[in-house]
Amino acid sequence: MATESFSLFDLAPGRVFAERFRIDKVHRHNGLAPAFLAEDQKSGELVCLTVFSPSTFESTAQAEEFRVSCQAWMRVKSAHVAKVREIIALPSAGIAWVSEVPHGDALKRFTEEKKRMEIGRALKVGVALLDGLAAIHHVGLVHGDIKPSTVYVDSKAKKLGVELVDGGITPGLWNAKHLGERTALIGTPFYAPVEQFGGESPDVQSDVYNVAAVLFELITGVLPWPGKSYLEIFQAKLDRHAPSMQKRAPDLELPSGLEGAIAGGLVADRRERYPSVAEFRAALERVVAE
Repeated sequence: MATESFSLFDLAPGRVFAERFRIDKVHRHNGLAPAFLAEDQKSGELVCLTVFSPSTFESTAQAEEFRVSCQAWMRVKSAHVAKVREIIALPSAGIAWVSEVPHGDALKRFTEEKKRMEIGRALKVGVALLDGLAAIHHVGLVHGDIKPSTVYVDSKAKKLGVELVDGGITPGLWNAKHLGERTALIGTPFYAPVEQFGGESPDVQSDVYNVAAVLFELITGVLPWPGKSYLEIFQAKLDRHAPSMQKRAPDLELPSGLEGAIAGGLVADRRERYPSVAEFRAALERVVAE
């Protein structure tokens, strides 16, 4: 790797970054690295450029371990996962992801308004997310941080478009040399399963849990657990029983089987959750069919 570094000034709108990407504007923040809309002057296409500064890593070796571990994301093929096109090593141990621009808006815009999504529509979102995760898990990867800000929904498309972004960042950083030990709460505590609070790496069951938490919020308009602080949320998640949608939203009329379908993904003990996204999907499909 080169020894020269880069600064935020190099990522300002209009600047050409890494002698290739003309920066347009910030697209999103995932908490660990900003993603920019940029023109790839090599292809002429608009892409998302997610940039990890050298300060993210403790050494060049750690950055390289993260880069290599993320290469597998280019093998994921699903209409419900924003395609990762390239992982680039930047000067002074920085890393950049080049991916497709997701269509529509992040679900976070919807959840911030505390609205309730129509149940049939929410279930379609859930099925699409689980289909995307099936493609991710098929190549031996996990997303690791599914939440409203990493789910994009295109309501203008003829068929509801749903895409996952920022997959692999949390587990990739978690598994990079020593990084998981230093940052035991990588991820988003409001959607993360209880085992991640103890420093365990994300896995298939944590992805299941993330999706169940997002669907719970979409349908009820509130998070599954009461409390505002991380400590309050953590303590609530220690309950071995899954949170009840009916108790959190008493006025909501739920179709038969929905409560149990969501609860199967929100159990505190990961061994009692759905063992695969296929089983979670089947449970949601049964609700749709009733």
